[in-house]
Amino acid sequence: QVQLVESGGGSVQAGGSLRLSCAASEDTLNSYCLGWFRQAPGKERERVATFYITTGTTRYADFAKGRFTFSQDNAKNTLSLEMNSLKPEDTAMYYCAALPEPRDGTDCRLPSAMDYWGQGTQVTVSS
Repeated sequence: QVQLVESGGGSVQAGGSLRLSCAASEDTLNSYCLGWFRQAPGKERERVATFYITTGTTRYADFAKGRFTFSQDNAKNTLSLEMNSLKPEDTAMYYCAALPEPRDGTDCRLPSAMDYWGQGTQVTVSS
């Protein structure tokens, strides 16, 4: 059973930094793809970063490039998202997600593709 638990959210001023963590159940980090997503009030859930195990590469949404960094610690079964130069528009609930096995037409950039989700952690950035 895949379990994901996020932590590390909080309130910061614009320009500040936060590091989000996602504790995963054993073997979850071997998933086909892993991702961080976010959802702001009144908006659809959107991708922040996606890691692909087959290539060992991470892809970022345009707004995250240069500011956010995805990482994982296999020994601790933990995913992380380092967020720097935060902006008020980064305010959202942040979720980690996993897709253990791909399906035909899988697009890990889409929230609908992911099978497992954490409960989310709130990030609030004030101006």
